[in-house]
Amino acid sequence: MQLVTVYAFTPQTAGQSRNLKISSLVLPSIFPKQSRLYAEPPLTKPSSSLKKEEQQENDESLSQTVGGYTVKQRLREEVESPFRKVRLVFFASSAGSALTALYFSSLSALKAYMGGYSDAPPLEEALTSCAINIGGAIVCGLLAYRDYQAGQANLERIARGGKLARLAVSPASENAEKMVRTLSEYRRNSRVLICAGGKEYVENMCKSLNADQRSDENILPQLLADVNVLVVPVYLTESFTVGDTKQIWKNASPSDNDRNFDSTRSDGAVAFPWNNASWTDYLQSEIETAKKQGFDVLTKGITILVKKNGKILRRATGSPKWDELIGTMEVMDGSRFGMPGDSERYGGP
Repeated sequence: MQLVTVYAFTPQTAGQSRNLKISSLVLPSIFPKQSRLYAEPPLTKPSSSLKKEEQQENDESLSQTVGGYTVKQRLREEVESPFRKVRLVFFASSAGSALTALYFSSLSALKAYMGGYSDAPPLEEALTSCAINIGGAIVCGLLAYRDYQAGQANLERIARGGKLARLAVSPASENAEKMVRTLSEYRRNSRVLICAGGKEYVENMCKSLNADQRSDENILPQLLADVNVLVVPVYLTESFTVGDTKQIWKNASPSDNDRNFDSTRSDGAVAFPWNNASWTDYLQSEIETAKKQGFDVLTKGITILVKKNGKILRRATGSPKWDELIGTMEVMDGSRFGMPGDSERYGGP
């Protein structure tokens, strides 16, 4: 038999050091001399789990809504216009100072008008001060209001850009039709052409991409893929909600001029909307704007061209002009002018 010392560690608490409890046990001599048994320290979470929790907390804090916009959107607006708040504080404080000065200049003008005050300035001078202060308050107030309105418009644009990035699509190709990707996943690699219209509009676009309507073979899908354009047809119902675009596309009936029609020919360059409610919500303002301008959205349709960086390049009405779109896309999107990583493809520094 021999005496063995056992060490047991208790967890450390705030403001206290670790307590060390030592007890002595008499154990059989099977243990070597001077043996010491250590209790395992308390388990702690791995660093990867802690990092994930911290990331989730950060995402939640950035997703909090303040005044109708998330913290992340407001931070992005500040990055785009870093001196807006400085200007707002300057102009607003200047307007406040002018109003304060107007108060005192008004008192001086009143004293000068009533007379009998030894410290009263001449009436003409007091009225001039009042006019200057009124003008300063109005000008500074208008500048502050204009800057505020510009900030709100910028926030609205950023919020709509976030909605656009979250829109989901399902690729038309059979090997990827069960996949769902957001438009943000196409950034840097593809441009997205959203074409929204009624049933006839979607069917005509399907036939223009999948049938030989000219004397030669239709290679538009391949040309669109070459310039990294993804076409997203969107079927709008009579109530201007997004319907089952894929069914309309697949069931399009060719006419006598649509030779060798096959709705799958353009699958490599086409994707269909996923989650029609979110698409309806995003397109609502675009539809309203087109209707206010006198366009028949269901018949003529609207197109929205999104650049590789996720920003909208242009909005238009009518069916896409494929030849013009393909021929000028690389120049309009600016891929030849300094996009990082394109040197190998386009040459240059």
